[in-house]
Amino acid sequence: MTVPQRVVILNDSSVAKGGATGLAILSAKLMQGAGYEVHFISGDAGDESALKDAGVQLHALGGALLLDRPKLAAATPGLYNSGLRDRISQILAELDGPGTVYHLHGWSRILTASVFDALKPVASRCYIHAHDYFLACPNGGNFHFNADRVCTKTPMSLGCLSSPCDKRSNGHKAWRAVRHAVMFGRFSQSLPWAGILAIHPGMVPVLKRAGYADEKVGILRNPIVPFTKDRIPAEENSQFAFVGRIEHGKGVETLCAAVDQAKVALTIIGEGSLRAELQAKHPSVQFTGWQSHEQIATHLRTMRAIVMPTRQPEPFGLVAAEASRSGLPVIMSDRGLIAQDIKNGGLGMVYDANDPNALKDSLVAFSDLNSAQVQAISEHAFAGQAELSLTPEAWGNALLSLYSETLK
Repeated sequence: MTVPQRVVILNDSSVAKGGATGLAILSAKLMQGAGYEVHFISGDAGDESALKDAGVQLHALGGALLLDRPKLAAATPGLYNSGLRDRISQILAELDGPGTVYHLHGWSRILTASVFDALKPVASRCYIHAHDYFLACPNGGNFHFNADRVCTKTPMSLGCLSSPCDKRSNGHKAWRAVRHAVMFGRFSQSLPWAGILAIHPGMVPVLKRAGYADEKVGILRNPIVPFTKDRIPAEENSQFAFVGRIEHGKGVETLCAAVDQAKVALTIIGEGSLRAELQAKHPSVQFTGWQSHEQIATHLRTMRAIVMPTRQPEPFGLVAAEASRSGLPVIMSDRGLIAQDIKNGGLGMVYDANDPNALKDSLVAFSDLNSAQVQAISEHAFAGQAELSLTPEAWGNALLSLYSETLK
């Protein structure tokens, strides 16, 4: 196997506040730990000390998140940032060589489609990770936020462009559509890109519908680290937990209403724009705010199950997988792509997101299970026999194998 001499990872941010950045950072640390020279190009100011401590060479471009900029100031740079393109091109010119491979993770929040132009000269040695649907869908969710339904339209078709699906406004949808057209033009499929890495098989039909060829789309399930090394004794607990962003599409409003009806206890771990509204409306629900991985683990030790009530087709559900491998059963909406894995793997309950009573009924049903039944699910989940995810080591080895393929 031909191994790379240098790995260059590109991502919007160097500070892990979401799954994609966390995985980009993990890949850098794994490759560095395996003895490869690793460079991390981030669109932000570069405050992630974990990269530097691991010996990864960080190239921070000093950009700001589009959502943190005034609307008018973000509009044009958000479509295409030529300044960042030129800086990335300069860095790549200094780093490139026949043994250098590239991996682009997040691009839609800072780097913009300009990153694809910078990467064109090295396309054959560059993988693009599809952590979300932004490569295929203008609003990034493959979801009609206003109609509360999964989208089945062909991206950028007349039906897509005329659909008022954006969670902010029709004007924002129009801007997103322009951005998507710019991206698709810069990410030219006539170039020999190494491939697109989807994080779940359920993403592949959406990517194909958007125009990406079968042979260019591969599947690489996410790695996870369980919250706990020992099994959470879920059978001893009665409370339920939600972990994640408190935003539209995540189903937190539905969950809070269902909890009130089911008369069960719920702890919401995370932060987001809906927190204040939901906290005022549902005083019996405990809100912890943002918590570290270790703090989340402490909370989850007292839970009976974790609930993932997503309204949109969530590509993976990292927290659900981490909790499951810790021995915590999962109650999940059937719109999450790993819902079928949860059901087939005997890891919890899956409910119909279109049924307004289904989540409440599931909470009641899971509360009524006896200790032996809950313990059986917990022990099975903790054993990790279901094919939900990879270990970090297996994921790192898979990445290395993919990188080597580009050097043949």
